[in-house]
Amino acid sequence: MKYFIIAGEASGDLHASNLIKSIRKIDTNADFRGFGGDKMIEAGADIKVHYQKMAYMGAVEVLMNLKHIKDNFKICYKEILDYKPDAVILVDYAGFNLRVARFAKEHNLKVLFYISPKVWAWKKSRVKKIKAFIDQLYLILPFEKEYFKKKNYTQTTYVGNPLADAIANFKKEKSMSIEEMRLTHKLNDKPIIALLAGSRKQEITLCLPDMLSIIPDYPDHQFVIAGAPSLPESAYLPYIKHKDVSLVMNQTYQLLNHAKHAIVTSGTATLETALFNVPQVVMYRFNHISYAIFRPFIWLKVKYFSLVNLIMDKEVVKEFLQYNLARKVKKELKRILYEPEYHNQMIANYKKLEALVGGPGTSDRTAKHMVEFLKGN
Repeated sequence: MKYFIIAGEASGDLHASNLIKSIRKIDTNADFRGFGGDKMIEAGADIKVHYQKMAYMGAVEVLMNLKHIKDNFKICYKEILDYKPDAVILVDYAGFNLRVARFAKEHNLKVLFYISPKVWAWKKSRVKKIKAFIDQLYLILPFEKEYFKKKNYTQTTYVGNPLADAIANFKKEKSMSIEEMRLTHKLNDKPIIALLAGSRKQEITLCLPDMLSIIPDYPDHQFVIAGAPSLPESAYLPYIKHKDVSLVMNQTYQLLNHAKHAIVTSGTATLETALFNVPQVVMYRFNHISYAIFRPFIWLKVKYFSLVNLIMDKEVVKEFLQYNLARKVKKELKRILYEPEYHNQMIANYKKLEALVGGPGTSDRTAKHMVEFLKGN
């Protein structure tokens, strides 16, 4: 069968690539075309637009790049019509992908959505679009099944979290020793505090300076930035010049595998950090306009903004948003570093989180359901 698959950012590229590999185990004649990144290309997909040309976040940046966004839709629609796939597989990235879903359904194509839009947090109106345009919705958070059931939408399947696959594959195939890590990236032998500042340029601009400002308070540790694959090294250089910090590009899992602690922007990275058993403090900053627009809606829907706390439905890690971030992060990091009981409680909660998320096999389970669904329809 032919599959048109779309991922709009680095995490989606990773999960889509693993899904492609799993589908190929079942459908040996599978052919893939779509939008995505390097990992999908490595998995054998013919990528027409790279996600680096798609990742716009926040009201201001979207407005500034409207022409590029419209061009991406035009290219996408043309590629779908030319390719005539058996199914369109949409991976996360709801703002773009739900519009593609509508187009695909208008042309009588099967639409499968992997990693549900987070409608339980914001933009609840998207539930109507999901009902109208999505044939099967694959859920990766345990509480989502009940949420959609209450919304009278039952074409859902909980498959577990794909991060469990990604981390298991990494540990089995690619992890290096701490000695190799130090040699490869010219690190010293001090304990590592990892800085995960996001995968978009504006996240680096808004969050990294606060992270870097606390470095002088921890001379017995080394701070290492996890450079995102979606960004060039040059995106970080203006912020780390003359700073006592290292930059490791495209090696986030290697870094987390050896980090003792971490400061993390909200998003997938908080769950990844927890699954590597690294105690963390979470922070996030919007630009002022976006914060003014979105703040009233976010806090009406959810108690937390990090995936760790959302899944556990309690405060496992501290979250700090928007104001006085450096001061708050510094205080919390000190607790994690120097209060053993506090540190150990976070690790104990991580173990419970891991059980909730489920073990490896998400990509295989999703692929099996997708192929069986398409063959049966």
